[in-house]
Amino acid sequence: MALDYKTSCEKCNTQLNMQSKACICSYECTFCETCSEEMNFICPNCNGELVKRPKRKKEN
Repeated sequence: MALDYKTSCEKCNTQLNMQSKACICSYECTFCETCSEEMNFICPNCNGELVKRPKRKKEN
């Protein structure tokens, strides 16, 4: 099962791509690094931990 890579931060709507620094919770809520830090790496939707989202290789 692959992660659902969302294309924007759920708090500030900053655009995200496969290489962007972003954080996710176990439900795949997605936030940019800045918002995640401001929220102390706690998801406002489920109160779960926000962790670094892995990056995918760029397609040629």
